[in-house]
Formats: sequence, C-alpha cells, structure tokens
Amino acid sequence: MLELFNTMSRSKEVFKPIDPKIIKMFACGPSIYQRPHIGNYRTFLYEDILIKYLEYSGYKVRHTTILTDIENKSISEAKKKNQKVNRLTSTAAKFFFKEAKLLQIKLPDPVPRSSTSIDQSVLLIKKLLDSGYAYIHKGDIFFDALNFKEFGKLFRLDMSRWPEKKVRFRKDTYNGRRWNLGDFILWHGYKDGDLATWDTKIGKGWPSWNIQDPAVITKHLGYGIDINCGGIDNIYRHHDYTIAIVESVSKKPYANYYLHGEHLIVNGKSMSKSRGNIMYPEALLKKHCLPYHLRFFLLYRHYRKKLNFTDQKFKNSCDYIDLIRKTISGLLTHKDRSAESHPEAAMLINRIKTEFEKNMNNDLEFGIAVDTIFSILKKLEILQDKNEFGLKDIPKLKGILQRINAVTGVLF
Repeated sequence: MLELFNTMSRSKEVFKPIDPKIIKMFACGPSIYQRPHIGNYRTFLYEDILIKYLEYSGYKVRHTTILTDIENKSISEAKKKNQKVNRLTSTAAKFFFKEAKLLQIKLPDPVPRSSTSIDQSVLLIKKLLDSGYAYIHKGDIFFDALNFKEFGKLFRLDMSRWPEKKVRFRKDTYNGRRWNLGDFILWHGYKDGDLATWDTKIGKGWPSWNIQDPAVITKHLGYGIDINCGGIDNIYRHHDYTIAIVESVSKKPYANYYLHGEHLIVNGKSMSKSRGNIMYPEALLKKHCLPYHLRFFLLYRHYRKKLNFTDQKFKNSCDYIDLIRKTISGLLTHKDRSAESHPEAAMLINRIKTEFEKNMNNDLEFGIAVDTIFSILKKLEILQDKNEFGLKDIPKLKGILQRINAVTGVLF
C-alpha cells in the first residue's frame, strides 16, 4: 500500500483516496516572470513521478497546476524591461513547456494561467467578503486571518505571537522562510500605472498570488482534493493561505495529503542572482547531457532531502544511469542463449516488480528502487553468462521494465 509523508500530520500515512475511481491532485507550478531553473524542475519532477506512480498503481489521476503570470514580480519585471506583462511571461512559458517536454513531465491539458481564472478569483473573494472573512481597506481587499480559527495549521503557527494591533501585508510574496503575522492581500485595487487590471464586480484591479491557486484549484478540481504538492517554501504562508481561503468558502477540508519537496543547492549554496549560480536545464543539456540524465539526477535523491548539485555528482549520476541502461540493453539483446525460461531468472524478474513497488510505496523512494533494480539486473547478467537466462525470459523482463519506465522515464 502506498504511504506518503503528510506534512499536515508530520508522518507517513497510508494513501486513502476520497474517491477510488479518480484522484484529484494539485501541483504548484512556476511563476513565469522568469524562466524556471533546475531547482524548480526538481519539484515538478517529484510531482510527476507521483502522478505516474498513482497511474501505474491503477488510479485515474485528475491533476492541475498553474502558471503564475500576474503578480508583483511579473509586473515589476515588465516595467523594468519596458515590456507588456504577457510578452514577458510568454517567453518564460515557452521555456517551461519546451523543457517540461524534454524532461518527460506530464502536464495537464490545458495548463491554466492565473490570468485565465480571474472570474473564479472574483467569485471566491466575493464569497469571502459576504461571509466576513475578507474586507476592503484603501481599495485593496484582505483576508482577515483571525476569522479563520485554524489559521496556520499546516505550518503549526504559534498564534500567541500574533500582534494585538491589526497588521496588513500587501505584497504577493516575501523573501525567505518567514511568517507574516497579519492579514494577507487577496485583491490589488487599481493604481495609476498598473500594467494589468480587470474591471470586475469587486472593483478594478488584479488578483493577488494568494487567491490565484485557490481559484485554479476550485475551478478545475472542486473544493476538496486528495493531494496538494509543492516545494518546502510553500509551508511558509502560501499553502496555509490556500487552506484558509478554500475552507472558509467550503466549510470542509481542502486536501487530505500535503507533500513538500526540499531545495536543490549548487556547490553547497542556495541559488541566487547575486551569487551568479542559477542553473537552467538548457545550459546543462547543451553542454553536458541528454534529458534523461538530468531527469535521473533530479529524481534520484529522495524528494524530501536537500540535493546538492556539483559537476562531479552530476557526472557520477550520468555515468550510473548510462550503466543501468547498458545493462538493460545487454539483457534484452538476442544473443546465443537457450530458448527455455529458467526458474531462477523468472524469480529475479518477478522481484524487480516487487522491489520497485515496495520502495515506491514507501513515500516514493525512487533512488532505492533504482538501486535495487540494478542489483537484480546484475544478477541476471551473471545468469546470462552461465546461459541460464533464456529467450523466453526476455519478453517478461522487457514488459516489466517498460511498465516501470512509464513512471521513471530513464531506463530506455
């Protein structure tokens, strides 16, 4: 049975879907004021293997994500470059779609942008205003955090630190892992010079980042889903804001499982413009590797552990997956061998499936699953050398590995 580490409970839990016929899952997508880097893709890839492993396990998965194209950062960047916001974000979106395809990341069709769910943002905000969870202040609309009794429950926020005087936070995002102890913005009222605005029933302006995920989720998946995924930074503010908004409207639990992936760092340091160490897939794919190399490197270390990119570690990872692929190719090649199936070979082939599922069921232990598969393949190589791996064993081995590769995307 699949067990996932649920950030809400801080423990592994057996996965029990709301509806066994279809899993509903939301995966945080990129903010496209700039192109995604390899740390972003690490998050997208653990979400990808979760979707594919659920499908491997027999579930039908209905998932969505979001391209955040309207926020403080995109508007500020567009002003700096003297561009329209949609031109700026379209460039970054093209990189994302191209690289997601190369890395075999399964995306929903279509992938919604935050600017395509303005109607739903307005609907949610209107409901929050009508029920007293939101209020207007100097043309902007804020969520009254203290009106939601379980505010901060995902992070386990210490509400005794809450200031007595009302504090409001107007920015979409704030740097670092910090908590904003105060009310958060839902709608930016129009101000002179704003590059992106809409005339709506709640006034002229644009939706904050905080309302955009809830809008896309409720529009495409409804008010109750199975799994909410993202990066570890989302434990600070963002996902608790989503919970507060959706549950204030629906009066029922938003998601049953919350998954969060750790950061990728480069040579022991976090990526930043000031350090000049931001790494993009395009640069690696041009100079060093093929897409499956990068996919494997970003997936191999467990998604809840920090991943340190160094040139040597990346080279070792590339060499390792190439050795695995070479071993598979050798086993599936029709060399001179006996025609019959052999009991020991058949047993080992069955173990590949068993071990893969056992490790993936343990909170997506991708790396251990691959290591175990490789160790079994090496034993099959020994049997092949002894002529105890027959032609009749090949189709079964190939079929199992192809099924596994539908999840991993790196074996062939």
